[in-house]
Amino acid sequence: MRVEVDRDRCEGNAVCVGIAPDLFELDDDDYAVVKADPVPPEQEALAEQSIAECPRAALIRHD
Repeated sequence: MRVEVDRDRCEGNAVCVGIAPDLFELDDDDYAVVKADPVPPEQEALAEQSIAECPRAALIRHD
């Protein structure tokens, strides 16, 4: 699985970073970026939680 950040929707709330710091970080402009592509299988549940809890629905799953 892969996760994409929609930069037009991301507000840099860092919810994803709080849930999965090994998968996401904020860049210098405070937008979320994916650190692992593809998402390691052992991190998929955290990626799914991050997608579900993103307040701006800025995370997109790709299989």
